[in-house]
Amino acid sequence: MELKNKVALIAGGARMGEETACMLARKGCRIVFTYRNSGRNAELAAKKVRSLQSETLLVKADLSRRQDVVRLMEQIRRKFGRLDIVVNMASIYEKKELAKLRPADLEDNLGCNLESAYWLSLEAFRLMKKSGSGRIIHFADWTARSGRPRYKGYIPYYISKAGILGLTEVLALEFAPRVLVNAIAPGPILPPEGSTAREIKAVIQSTPLKKWGGAAEIAKTVFFLVQTEFITGECIRVDGGRHLY
Repeated sequence: MELKNKVALIAGGARMGEETACMLARKGCRIVFTYRNSGRNAELAAKKVRSLQSETLLVKADLSRRQDVVRLMEQIRRKFGRLDIVVNMASIYEKKELAKLRPADLEDNLGCNLESAYWLSLEAFRLMKKSGSGRIIHFADWTARSGRPRYKGYIPYYISKAGILGLTEVLALEFAPRVLVNAIAPGPILPPEGSTAREIKAVIQSTPLKKWGGAAEIAKTVFFLVQTEFITGECIRVDGGRHLY
């Protein structure tokens, strides 16, 4: 896919999202950021992208609500007239012990991690059809991709990310041949906020490549999936071999 003047939507603009947005902007894309609560982070990411001479659009939306996604697509259509790439990074990652789980925990994880990807994909497909092609990239997790829930305390999260794998495959079939749908399953890319030095070191020791990957590895994988013309319905692990242990 030639990226000059293409429009890319980044859902979840902080950390990995900012790096990915900047990479796409350098390749000539115009960037749409969405945010639900972290407006300041999204604005900082948009400011960085604008410094690369790329046009941006910043939209507050709850992507688990279809009506918000419909409004988002209308704003994109009015400003740019097209949508070519969706990178859905929006996610909840929170540890909750089994005894403390509430119904809302499952609802929140399914809403943010899975339903948002569902509605975003369906509504984006309408715009992509008009452009003639498109790329949709979801974010799963290395544990779900490996089929092994390695850590206790993440039941709703694991369920939602496992759902992303099924969603990616079924949408790849439905949206073919013009729109390609794939997923990325990150492993130890960036330490979660609040991680201790001991926790950070423990992950390194449990990863064959003995390091954290860094956000640039995700951006490079997104670029690969945007450029490919013959891969769809796939989920690529970017985990430094973490799943091998």
